[in-house]
Amino acid sequence: MIALLQRVSEARVVIAGETVGQIGAGLLVLVCAEPDDTEVVGQKLLAKILKMRIFGDDAGKMNRSVQDVGGGLLIVSQFTLAADTQSGNRPGFTGAAAPALGEALYNQFVAAARIQHPRVQTGRFGADMQVHLVNNGPVTIPLRMA
Repeated sequence: MIALLQRVSEARVVIAGETVGQIGAGLLVLVCAEPDDTEVVGQKLLAKILKMRIFGDDAGKMNRSVQDVGGGLLIVSQFTLAADTQSGNRPGFTGAAAPALGEALYNQFVAAARIQHPRVQTGRFGADMQVHLVNNGPVTIPLRMA
């Protein structure tokens, strides 16, 4: 699985003019399942995200996790993280899981996040979403679990 973490002051997902997910300070987590991924891979990725120390401590050093600071998680599916841009000018997306598998793994990831973290919001799998965010730092961290 691939994730792109963005430390945010605020973020929201809008679908057809309606806000469907919104957080204050925390992490916007863009997630993409790959064809060989399993629920176990998603659990490893979630554990890493929840413990990733990218929030400032009292000295301003990135030394706290989203759990340490009580931040929100806004989890959004994004198959384009698997883009193959090696040849030509049009990306290929065969590196992303098929939609049925991708949706199942995304839903499992979100369910596990809701068990392990008190503030979880989401987008909607497969929807045309507008994602609004204020990237704090900016801090953007790519992660890949196999």
